[in-house]
Amino acid sequence: MSESTTYENVTLDTRPNVYFDGACVSHTFFLADGTRKSAGVIMPATLEFGTAAPEVMELTAGRCRVLLPGAAEWAELGAGESFSVPGDSSFSIEVLETLGYVCHYG
Repeated sequence: MSESTTYENVTLDTRPNVYFDGACVSHTFFLADGTRKSAGVIMPATLEFGTAAPEVMELTAGRCRVLLPGAAEWAELGAGESFSVPGDSSFSIEVLETLGYVCHYG
């Protein structure tokens, strides 16, 4: 997956998605072809997220550790890296430095 620092011709939903009492805030946006994505920030914390659809989390800033489904050990990742999560599952994330991300669905 190639990183993109900008997206053109998007429709942005200005209503924030706020999770975990504000520890994670994102906005959903749609590309011209209808593809849904979200971009957000996660503050330092240890959280567990559930997924409906498969997701790829592209990290744009910060550092974290993730425990993915089926993994025995946490993996440390930072800006410029990404990880995949299957649909209908969950993953744990420990944010070490405020984390910027783009989530790609499907």
